[in-house]
Amino acid sequence: MLTMKRFFAVFAALAVAISASAQTAEEILARMEEAFPTEGTEALCMTIDMKIPILGTMTTKAWTLGNKTRVDAKVMGKQMITWSDGTTEWTYNEAKNELEIADDKGTSSQDSGDAEMFTGVADDYDVSIKKETADTWVIQCKKSKNNKNKDDPKNMEIVVAKGTYYPISLSAKMSGVKVTMRDLSFDVTEEQVTFYPEKYASAKVIDKRGSK
Repeated sequence: MLTMKRFFAVFAALAVAISASAQTAEEILARMEEAFPTEGTEALCMTIDMKIPILGTMTTKAWTLGNKTRVDAKVMGKQMITWSDGTTEWTYNEAKNELEIADDKGTSSQDSGDAEMFTGVADDYDVSIKKETADTWVIQCKKSKNNKNKDDPKNMEIVVAKGTYYPISLSAKMSGVKVTMRDLSFDVTEEQVTFYPEKYASAKVIDKRGSK
C-alpha cells in the first residue's frame, strides 16, 4: 500500500511539473512575436496563396527589405512583377512586354505588409491551441468583441514552429477569398528587391509618374 501511495505521489508531482511547463496560446504568440522581426530594416520573404471562388488559387511571392519590396505573381501563366522603393513603383507585364512606372502609392508594400497580421494577435483575438504536434502548435484565433477593426478577418489559424517560435503559416478568409501566408524566411538580399532597368530594355515603357 505504501508503494502505491509513493507511486501516486510521484505521478501527481509529474503532472504538476508538466502543467507548469505547458504554454498557453497567448504565451506562444508572444514568443512568436519576439522571434519574428517585422519593423525597421528587417527582411522578410513569404509566399501568399489566394483561393478565389471560381477562379481558383493564385500564388504570389513577396520580398521586403527595409522600404523596398518586390511582388511576383503569375497571371494566365505569364509573370507580373512589381518593385517598389517607397518613392517609385515599377510593374512589368510579361504578357504585353510592358513596363509601367508610377509613383509609389503603397500598393506593393501592402502585399508584403500583411506580415503585420502576425503581430498583436492576442490583443485583438480570443486565441486557443487547436492542435499540437511534435514540431508545431496550431493556434485558433477568433476575433474578439472588443476588436472594432472591420478589415480584420473573423477567424485566423496560425501555425508556429516549436523551438524557434517562427510562424510557419497564417490562414484567414477575407472578402470571400481564403488567404494563406506561408514559407516565411528572413533571408532577403538587396538584389532580390531592386529593380534593374537593363533587364527589361526591350519592354515598352509607360511612364505614369505625376499622374493622378
